[in-house]
Amino acid sequence: MPAPNRADARSGSSPGSPTGDATNRKNMALLIQLRWTAVIGQIATIAFVIFWLGIALPLVAMGAVISALVALNVASLFWVRYRAEISSRELLLALMLDVVALTIQLYLSGGAANPFTSLYLLQVTLGAVLLDARSSWSLVALSCVSFGWLTISYRPLELPHHMDDPFSLHVAGMFVGFMLDAVLLVIFVTRINRNLRERDAHLAALRQHAAEQDHIVRMGLLASGAAHELGTPLASLSVILSDWRRMPALTAESEIADDLAEMEASLQRCKTIVTGILVSAGQARGEGSEPTTITAFLTALVKEWREARSVSCLQFRNSVGTDLTIVSDVTLKQAIFNVLDNALEVSRDWVELAVERDGDTLVLSVSDRGPGFPPEILSQLGRPYQSSKGRPGSGLGLFLVVNVIRKLGGVVTAQNHRKRGATIKLALPLATLVIGGHFDL
Repeated sequence: MPAPNRADARSGSSPGSPTGDATNRKNMALLIQLRWTAVIGQIATIAFVIFWLGIALPLVAMGAVISALVALNVASLFWVRYRAEISSRELLLALMLDVVALTIQLYLSGGAANPFTSLYLLQVTLGAVLLDARSSWSLVALSCVSFGWLTISYRPLELPHHMDDPFSLHVAGMFVGFMLDAVLLVIFVTRINRNLRERDAHLAALRQHAAEQDHIVRMGLLASGAAHELGTPLASLSVILSDWRRMPALTAESEIADDLAEMEASLQRCKTIVTGILVSAGQARGEGSEPTTITAFLTALVKEWREARSVSCLQFRNSVGTDLTIVSDVTLKQAIFNVLDNALEVSRDWVELAVERDGDTLVLSVSDRGPGFPPEILSQLGRPYQSSKGRPGSGLGLFLVVNVIRKLGGVVTAQNHRKRGATIKLALPLATLVIGGHFDL
């Protein structure tokens, strides 16, 4: 297995991972672009030396090297396109081939005396940025051996007789070589660092996602354990309430009888919630679900929420248009309940659930007339324990909503209204809801 490159080791990814492979693929594409730049630069330099300076060069041999670079680049383009993984070892091979090509061209044009020997530093610098320490030192060793070989074996340049000061020409060549080194290093190292920053940001997002998933698992275990423990006291309360309902002394008073009925309804709701937690613990999405339609699912959801909260302030606006057959999803219903509960808590007189279709996306908007979200909550929407309620354990509702919607392939956004209130939007791809994943636009 190839060793991870230096940046991979720093960020904790490996070349075989999707993140490391994507970064190596981008960096290989940059090396291919650099090779195209080298081909164009060599052609321009050879033409300038022959036609402007009048210095004879072995065109056939140098042209063969340029043709080999072109063929290598074309093959690399196809190779990168169809290659499943790209490792740091393959990046090292690409850089070594470039060093070999540069060495042959320098051998054909004066050897170590050629001012463009400074281009070795470009390859070494790119290797130091892209590769691990061992591979970088391998590239350094190859460059040093190549330079040393050029000092003893090379094809001398035949300078024209009218050229009185060859040293001035050498200094000018050194300046051009330095300028090329500087420009190419800034361009390509900047792009490589941008690729590495994007990779690091992606890894940070993956770590955050993994931490949130671990948090959800722990919450699920605690919830299922608590539900199991609550079963016994709820059953005892149910027996006591049943006994009270049969006592004439209590049922004779209409107010007490109404209170007992409300208590029994609330107790039954608690038992239903506990049963639902125990049944759904570890249950995969789709097991036990039934086919329905968007309108039927949302209408039943609104009715159940109104009855369970004993409120009539919820306004339901359905603008979906053509109804579609979907699979009823318990977790989605619970997520919408959480958003509606949060809205009701800050806006007891008015809450609106608006549903519309935006192309292949179903958008559910929950609006209220409350004080809105503080800026720090909006900037960290969906993070656990981010809440303005000030109660221990608060802030988990939106955290669960964001993760449920994300599991369904959607996104959650929130915004404050200009004067008062806020809106939370749940955008869900219809392909994850519609049975069979097919629908007409």
